[in-house]
Amino acid sequence: MRIGSLQIPDQERLEIALTRIYGIGPSLVKELIKTAKLDPDKRAAKLTPEEISCILAALVKFKTEGDLRAEIRSDLERLKAIRCYRGVRHILSLPVRGQRTRSNARTKKGKKKTVGALTKEMWAKIESQQKAALGKK
Repeated sequence: MRIGSLQIPDQERLEIALTRIYGIGPSLVKELIKTAKLDPDKRAAKLTPEEISCILAALVKFKTEGDLRAEIRSDLERLKAIRCYRGVRHILSLPVRGQRTRSNARTKKGKKKTVGALTKEMWAKIESQQKAALGKK
């Protein structure tokens, strides 16, 4: 079944099926169903064209799908453009909402890069270079 431009699974209850719409969560679905005066336990496949038009009329009140995505994208671009703290964190792909990054945030930060510690091979190489430099003097 299609509601607007979105394909909704036929075998799901209406209350669950409508959450597939981007920007519509469980609490908004309850409000939407109450506004459209529908049964939340009804299967999506059994909706009549009148009921679908009621859902579409109730959906007009909410920002969904493309409009919502565009608004979120423009908000992020604005934060990046004004170089505020949150915008800089978005640019650097680091956590934005105050999470600690000293020991966590591996998915955002990527693979560990050791800074300041040297391996035995590197120490040996540096020492041999120093000895060679001292021998030339």
